[in-house]
Amino acid sequence: MHFPVEAKLKDGSRVQLVLAGQADVEPLRLLYQVIVAEGTSYPHDRFPDHEDFMDYWFRGKSTVAAYLIERSLDSRMLGAFYLKPNWPGRARQVANAGFVVAPEWRNKGLGWLLGATMLQYAAELGYRSVIFNLVFSENQAAQHLWKKLGFRVLGAIPGAVRKDDGTYQDAVVMFRSLKEASGQEFEASLIHENRTGY
Repeated sequence: MHFPVEAKLKDGSRVQLVLAGQADVEPLRLLYQVIVAEGTSYPHDRFPDHEDFMDYWFRGKSTVAAYLIERSLDSRMLGAFYLKPNWPGRARQVANAGFVVAPEWRNKGLGWLLGATMLQYAAELGYRSVIFNLVFSENQAAQHLWKKLGFRVLGAIPGAVRKDDGTYQDAVVMFRSLKEASGQEFEASLIHENRTGY
């Protein structure tokens, strides 16, 4: 996969996915502050300090960011994902990924684009599967998206996530194998899924 990747969203917006570098740290920090404040998809109950943020999003990871193609220097990041081994050593062929999409860019196909790009990139990097360890059970939009991208639920972790009101929700573990398709075959399957409205 060659970055940048250019694509058009459902509303006609032209976006570009780039491998994130130093210039993307601050735009991603601003976006992640919004996501953490929402409290509906990530475990942080307060925004991490600089070192923890860099560990979570950049160090030891491949990070990809989405922007409008026609952007100015102060353009906001639309979304992003990181990709990393879920475990070290003998199990490092199982990938883990995390995603963020700015609230105003949801329901436009950006989440699907980020997810499909991650799957293709992970396959090209040699990962054999992808696991999501902590998908909030009440985040139905995320579960719906991941199922459309071929993930299945392996199980649930009861009461794993404390909500702002002090109650708890379950988390689900989701998994997708990358072995059934590789290279052009894998890319073709993602293109087919996109043409069918995912």
